[in-house]
Amino acid sequence: MKKQNNRVHTKQELSERRRELRQRMTPSEAFLWNHLKSRNLDGKRFTRQHSIGNYIVDFYCASERLIIELDGEVHQNPSAVVYDTKRTSYFEEMNYNVVRFENKMVFDNLSSVIMEIRDNFKSKTK
Repeated sequence: MKKQNNRVHTKQELSERRRELRQRMTPSEAFLWNHLKSRNLDGKRFTRQHSIGNYIVDFYCASERLIIELDGEVHQNPSAVVYDTKRTSYFEEMNYNVVRFENKMVFDNLSSVIMEIRDNFKSKTK
């Protein structure tokens, strides 16, 4: 008997799309990733382009149940706002914390972005 896959994380059917997104990261995603990868931020393990349910998030820290999303101009149109609100509600219903930053802020004020990410850690390390 074949076991049914009820995975919420890293669904197999989204693996190709996740791979594409990792290969074509936006400049702001690549810049922030350099500060999150390899446990660079307080020893926390982040993954990039991680799927939860049928959604793919920019960055995810499992130990903190923290999702980080970077938003460009495309996220400012009304249909994108509705979609992002739906996504955020889905994650919050599953007890995840979602933090959003505009792409520009990552470049213009990285220290504030890092500070806000740290402020959302449940287990404070620094």
